[in-house]
Amino acid sequence: MNTISYNRNSAIAYAKKWALSRNPRYYNFDPVGGDCTSFVSQCLFAGSNKMNYNFENGWYYNNGYDKSPSWSGVEFLYKFLTTNKGYGPRGITTTQENVVPGDIAQLSFSGTKFEHSLFIIDTSNGISIATHTYDVLGKKLDAYTFARVRFVHIQDVGV
Repeated sequence: MNTISYNRNSAIAYAKKWALSRNPRYYNFDPVGGDCTSFVSQCLFAGSNKMNYNFENGWYYNNGYDKSPSWSGVEFLYKFLTTNKGYGPRGITTTQENVVPGDIAQLSFSGTKFEHSLFIIDTSNGISIATHTYDVLGKKLDAYTFARVRFVHIQDVGV
């Protein structure tokens, strides 16, 4: 499998453009559980330009009814990114100290399951994020109240 670099600048530019509104190309999942992970997937796609159409383990979006569970599901996205050996973005679990802009964070409010995905746009003065559902741009991660957080560093893109 060949790889290309993940374009962090494109992903971050997308996040900043669409954090406080909705790109009409994508279904708004707010009424059916939240749009946070779909938004993070959109950012990742802007930086990778490669989907993975594997029906069982892929990461893709054609429309709101034809998409992989990993496009809009918190746990499914984590599993895809950290186990993907094929097409599309590929990542590893990392620590807060090692994240860089263009990576993602996921929050657990209950302490048991992870429920919210955030896109990291800056790390120069703490971690700043962009996300949907509760739309924000530039909010500091430490302004959230959560039980647990995990981070995924995007390494490359399988092509």
